[in-house]
Amino acid sequence: MTGLGTIINSAAIVAGGIIGHFTGRLFREDQQEALSRTCGISVLFIAIAGAMQGMLNIEGGRILSGKAMLVVLCLAVGTLIGELLGIEKGFELFGEWLKVKTGNGGDRQFVNAFVTASLTVCIGAMAIVGAIQDGISGDYSTLAVKAVLDFIIIAVMTSSLGKGCAFSAIPVFIFEGAVTVLARLISPVMTETAVAYLSLIGSILIFCVGVNLVWGKIIRVANMLPAVILAVLAAYLPWSF
Repeated sequence: MTGLGTIINSAAIVAGGIIGHFTGRLFREDQQEALSRTCGISVLFIAIAGAMQGMLNIEGGRILSGKAMLVVLCLAVGTLIGELLGIEKGFELFGEWLKVKTGNGGDRQFVNAFVTASLTVCIGAMAIVGAIQDGISGDYSTLAVKAVLDFIIIAVMTSSLGKGCAFSAIPVFIFEGAVTVLARLISPVMTETAVAYLSLIGSILIFCVGVNLVWGKIIRVANMLPAVILAVLAAYLPWSF
C-alpha cells in the first residue's frame, strides 16, 4: 500500500508522544530539565556522527576532511533566505494555532516543544529517501526504521518538553505524504550525490536542534531549512565540493 510508511511514521510519533506525556508526569521539574539536556546531548552526537560521515573520508590510511565550502555556502545563504522569509515565525504561528485548537492554551512550552520536535523528526535523508521508495515501489522499510527511531526520540522529548512534541506528527505526515505522492517527479533529482549533500546539511541542522535543547533556544533552526534545498541543488553544479 503506497503511503503506508508515512502512516506508520506518523502513528509512531503520536504513540511516542502519548507514552512520553504520561511518563513525564512521574518526574520532578528538575528531573525533566535534566532529561531534556540529556536528550539534547544524544541529538548532538547523532548529528555529529552524520555530519562526520559526510565530511570525512579515508585515503591512503589517512583521515581527510572535505565539503567545508559546501557547508559554509549552504548554511550562510540558506539562513539568509530563511531569515528573510521568516520560516521560524511561520512554524511558531502554526504552533500557536495548534495550541489553541487543541485546548492547550495554558501550556507555555507547547510551541517550543512542537517546533523543536518537528525539526528533529522532519530533517534528514531518511524522510525523503524513504518516502520516495514508498511512493515508487511501495517499499516502506526505510520509513518503518525511521518510525522506531522517532518513537524513542519523541517519547523522551515529550517527557521533558511537553505534549507539543506529539503534534510533530502533523508536519511529518504532510511532508512525507507530499514526497510520496510526488515520488516519481522527485526521484530523478535525488541522485547519490544529492542525497549525500542533503544528509550532511541535515545532520548539521539537527546538531543545531541539539544545541537548543542543551543551552536553550539560541539558534532559529527553522530559518536554516532552505540550506537543505540548496544542498540538493549544489549536487548539480559543474564542480564538486
